[in-house]
Amino acid sequence: MSVQRKPLAGLYLVGFMASGKTTIGRAFARKIGWPFIDIDTEIEALERCAISQIFSERGERYFREVETEVLRHRVAQIEAGAPAVVALGGGAFVQPTNRALIETSGVSVWLDCPLEMVRKRLGEDSTRPLAANRNGLERLFAERRPSYALANHRIDVDTDDPSVSVERLLALPIFQRAPKN
Repeated sequence: MSVQRKPLAGLYLVGFMASGKTTIGRAFARKIGWPFIDIDTEIEALERCAISQIFSERGERYFREVETEVLRHRVAQIEAGAPAVVALGGGAFVQPTNRALIETSGVSVWLDCPLEMVRKRLGEDSTRPLAANRNGLERLFAERRPSYALANHRIDVDTDDPSVSVERLLALPIFQRAPKN
């Protein structure tokens, strides 16, 4: 993880499905007074259908192309002066193109949630295309962790209380005021 000082125009939340990116992101955005953007929600609005339907009818490759374009559009807005808290889909940060897009427009934070908590949160949810194969979930989780570790910061998400994660985000060095001289 890189901890260099970067301009904070956008805060990008990355992590595995059900790690809390949307719930924590929405609460955090409210706390700091920034707009909240969920890339998956924007994709569904643009395509006028659920992500699971996009996967089944057009495939993951098509979905990833749309995901990159939606992210590119939002990054351009952030770079133009519209700060935001952005929740990326679970596979977005795995794509090198997407990581490169957000690298200059803000800070990425990995919401590191244990696999057992992810499983509990998913329950019987069948709307997430890559969670349908529960036997492959552990493999996918392990495959994605090295990409998530490339985020600028990491916080543990080991509770279902989003306020705890919001406080952990606020405790990151990027939100600490520089000492006055």
